[in-house]
Amino acid sequence: MDLRQFRYFVTVAAERNFNKAAERLHMAQPPLSRSIQQLEAEIGAELIDRTSRPLSLTPMGHFFHDQAVQILRRVEDMRAMMEAAIATDKRRFTIGFVSSTIYARLPALIREFRSELPDVELTLVESTTLDQIAALKEGRIDIGFGRIRFEDPAVRRTVLRREPLIAAVPLASTLGIDGGPISLAALAREKVILYPSAPRPSYADQVLSLFHDNGLTPSVIHEARELQIAIGLVAAEEGVAIIPESVKRARPDDVRYLELLEPAHSPIIMSHRVGDFSPEISAFMRIIARKYNDWKYPVPEALLITV
Repeated sequence: MDLRQFRYFVTVAAERNFNKAAERLHMAQPPLSRSIQQLEAEIGAELIDRTSRPLSLTPMGHFFHDQAVQILRRVEDMRAMMEAAIATDKRRFTIGFVSSTIYARLPALIREFRSELPDVELTLVESTTLDQIAALKEGRIDIGFGRIRFEDPAVRRTVLRREPLIAAVPLASTLGIDGGPISLAALAREKVILYPSAPRPSYADQVLSLFHDNGLTPSVIHEARELQIAIGLVAAEEGVAIIPESVKRARPDDVRYLELLEPAHSPIIMSHRVGDFSPEISAFMRIIARKYNDWKYPVPEALLITV
C-alpha cells in the first residue's frame, strides 16, 4: 500500500464513479481501476461494491476509508509543518491545550514564554487530553495542558495545581439566590449540562464521578460539545453546570456562579515526552515555577529543579 493508492481510493469513494474519479485525478480510468483492484488484493477484502449504482463502499471499505482519510490528513499536516519549518530559521514549539485551561492563567504563561524566547516560533493547538497524548508521542506537539489523567510510559505527567470547581446556574434561577454555597444534591435535581460530549473519558466523567462519589445521580443530563456551548446553555436557562473556577470569566453577566458545599477540584496537568528537556521545555517549566510563585500558588516539586 502507498499514499497514491490511498488518494485514488478516497477520490473514488467521494465521486462514487470510476470515470468521474479518473477525471478528477487527471488520469485514465483503466489504471485507476487496476490500482484499486491491487489495493483490494493486498488487503484481502473487497472495498467497493461495484454492483451498486452509484458505487458504494462495503463495510470493510467504510472502515478502510476512515483510516485512509486520517493518514492523508496527517501527511498533509506534516507537509505543511515541514514547509513552514524550511521557510524559517526559528525553532518551533507547539503547545496543546484543552479549552478550559485558557482561562486558568495559561495565556499569561504563553506571553512570558514569547517574551523570554522571541526567536522561537510558537504554535497553539486546542485539543482534548486524549488527542494530546497521541500528538506528543507522534511529535506533533511538544507540551500539553489538560485535565484528565492518562497513563502512558512515553509521556511524563505533572499536576500543576488542583483548581476548585464551582456551579454555574441561570441568573433567573432561585438556586443560590442568597449567594451561599450550593450542594451537589440540589444540583442533581436540575438538568445537569456536561461537556465535552466526546471523546470519552473526559472532564464530563470527572463531574459524573463527583456526583457518584457523593451517592448522587443527576436526574436529567444534557451533553454539550464544548465548554462555551455548555455555559451558553446555562445562560439560556437550559440547566446547570459544574465548571473550573477560572471559567467564570467566560460569561460574567448572565450566569450566577456559586461555590460548592462539597469542595471539589479539577487538576491542571502538564504533559511532555519522557526524557524531553529541550531548551524550550525547560524554559516553560521555569516560567511556570516563577509565575506560580508570583501568584502564590504552590510550586510542584517537579518544577523546582528548573528554577
